Amino acid sequence: MQISAIDAQNLRLMAFDVDGVMTDGQIYFSPEGEAIKVFNTLDGHGLKKLAASGVVLAIITGRNTPMVARRAADLGIEHVIQGREDKGVALADLAAQLGIAASETGYAGDDEPDVSALEWAQLSFAPDNAHDCAKQAADHHTARRGGQGAVREICDAILAQRGNP
Repeated sequence: MQISAIDAQNLRLMAFDVDGVMTDGQIYFSPEGEAIKVFNTLDGHGLKKLAASGVVLAIITGRNTPMVARRAADLGIEHVIQGREDKGVALADLAAQLGIAASETGYAGDDEPDVSALEWAQLSFAPDNAHDCAKQAADHHTARRGGQGAVREICDAILAQRGNP
């Protein structure tokens, strides 16, 4: 995936959806009814490298689960917005709070609730297994599926254009 060096250099905020992007989109339930999500360690390392390059990371998700907060804490992601279906509004509000313009913002999402954020951000991504509406709204598509290295692919592409392989 080739992204614009200018977009990568200007990027100050990169936000990610969870289900279908940071995970494979499947939700597992324990016998007690607790929802379980599976995250990819390759993605986690890519996120840490992207944050180390100076990009502020965020998670914006429609569901509200303790596992997302736990994963964000493990990765040092400070900005976690859960239970929001209006993801474009949530992303724009977060960027405004941080003093970051749309032209300095990226987003990765995979389904209809993500379309407004994909369209608002300057740099947008959809994983290989995304719904067609998200793929049409995104600037770039990953070769990898959500939960199977798509986030790492996004991070590596941005880092390569920033001169941080």
